[in-house]
Amino acid sequence: MSNILLTQDPGKILGPIAKLLGYIMEGIFFIIDKIGIPNIGLAIILFTIVMYLLMMPLTIKQQKFSKLSAKMNPELQAVQAKYKNRKDNDAMMAMNMETKAIYAKYGVSPTGNCLQLIIQMPILFALYRVINNMPAYVDKIKEAFFPLVDNLIAQAGSTEFIKTFSQAGYFGKQFENESFINGVTTYVQNTFIDVLNKSSTAEWLSIKDKFPNLSEDVDHTLGLLNQYNNFLGLNIGNSPSYIMKEAISAGSYLMVLAAVSIPVLSAVTQWINLKLMPQQETQSDNKNDTQNTMMQSMKTMNMMMPIMSAIFCYTLPAGLGLYWVAGAVVRSIQQVVINKHIDKLDLDEIIKKNEVKAKKKKEKAGVKAEQMAAYANMNTKKVSTAAKASSTPSMTAEEKEEAVRKSTEYYNKNAKPGSMMSKANMVKQYNEKNNK
Repeated sequence: MSNILLTQDPGKILGPIAKLLGYIMEGIFFIIDKIGIPNIGLAIILFTIVMYLLMMPLTIKQQKFSKLSAKMNPELQAVQAKYKNRKDNDAMMAMNMETKAIYAKYGVSPTGNCLQLIIQMPILFALYRVINNMPAYVDKIKEAFFPLVDNLIAQAGSTEFIKTFSQAGYFGKQFENESFINGVTTYVQNTFIDVLNKSSTAEWLSIKDKFPNLSEDVDHTLGLLNQYNNFLGLNIGNSPSYIMKEAISAGSYLMVLAAVSIPVLSAVTQWINLKLMPQQETQSDNKNDTQNTMMQSMKTMNMMMPIMSAIFCYTLPAGLGLYWVAGAVVRSIQQVVINKHIDKLDLDEIIKKNEVKAKKKKEKAGVKAEQMAAYANMNTKKVSTAAKASSTPSMTAEEKEEAVRKSTEYYNKNAKPGSMMSKANMVKQYNEKNNK
């Protein structure tokens, strides 16, 4: 644990993703620093643009799936209605096969949309980790905390003092870690930076009151961080709620408006983005329909998201609010472009091509359309096996063996033993016998 890199995510999934994204953020900050604009706010905006552009193919694929799903849903519901009151195994198998045929026709997977979300979600969570913990991934920002951190650690009672900071509780496990207790230099440095990175300006100034000999180091570090965090006059390292309190105390009402603008812009941009997203309409008035229930839940969540976004942005560092606003703006612009692209797609032509592909795939697998149709439309009426057995004359061993041989030959006619085609033959023979 002694080689831990500040608060880089240690997770087995998010950790490597966040580290990769951290390299991108590091590169962006390096470039803007070289051109004389070492600004975290600008880095966040550029980083957000780059990441959403990289994820654009996934977004297009997801929304293409949604478009096809909207056309596909009536057919799926027709199949569900067809087998609504049939719970026997044969009916369930037939319904499953018809459902698979519909998905094949439209060229989508039942888990297609989920797969896109599964891929995107870790990336989005990792994005948040990088934005929320810039010093862990950008060396230039981490370097700003030195030599203050080293000098602070050397002060008697500094650990107990820094534990009183409002955000220190989030790092309680780090203070209790064996590496911290044993005084492993890197680990202790990183823990102090973790807390200071989340601390307000007032808490930074309290270090000067507690340890006057560190006043020059505090001023130096604060100067660098204020330079990095200053975005249009706002210190994005502080929360809008804190900025408002400070602005009201100073009588700067223009700064109050600037602080309020972040949560307001976050809510507005989120709302615009959701409005631009393609919305699926409910297919029926049945309140018990699972799909309709999910759609209604999604609509409710979409209504609440802008409000929740505003609340979070008011209490969290303004840099995170800037990230959400930038993300919503980028997604909105991206969505306009995607909507135009999706609208140009000839869905009927796509469906025709998928039908041809599905047919070829079935034929390659040795499953003929007419046999599958016979399977899907099988007679599922119950037959008393016991009654038939009692009415059937007893057979000799030789006769039984011959009957099994003929039956096996029939089932495997033009099909591999045990294949879907042989099962269809079995069903066909069953229907022929019972429909006489």
